[in-house]
Amino acid sequence: MARFIYRMENILNIKYKMEEQAKQEYMVVRMRLNEAEDKLKELEDRKASYFDRYRNLVSMKLDVLEIEECKNAIILMDSYIANQKNVISLIEKELEAAVRKMNEAMQERKIHEKLKENQFELFLQEVNQEEMKEIDQLISYQYNDASGKKE
Repeated sequence: MARFIYRMENILNIKYKMEEQAKQEYMVVRMRLNEAEDKLKELEDRKASYFDRYRNLVSMKLDVLEIEECKNAIILMDSYIANQKNVISLIEKELEAAVRKMNEAMQERKIHEKLKENQFELFLQEVNQEEMKEIDQLISYQYNDASGKKE
């Protein structure tokens, strides 16, 4: 029985590895994005606590120094939040690039798998044709042998 050998098997294996690498890169960027979003949430929570404290200080006895300190903390938190939002947008762009790279790797792998399938189908057709030839030769030999004995 003939054995099927795909000539570009090593390329297909490389495509599998490239796809896995792209998936891993995607996961790393995704984790960084999650961490950045968590940090943003933490900063927003800190700002909210400063704002609540500021509101309480204003409504109670007036301690100008503490009110000013709280107001400055709120302004500082606003700048930290704006900076963190910029970081998140950069990471989201990286994530989009990682998704594109992962999709390209998957498409290339699928193309090579399809090529392998097509080549295997051709191989099966060739094997089938060879078997049919052998059967035809066997039948014609048996027929010629049987007709030769009758004479």
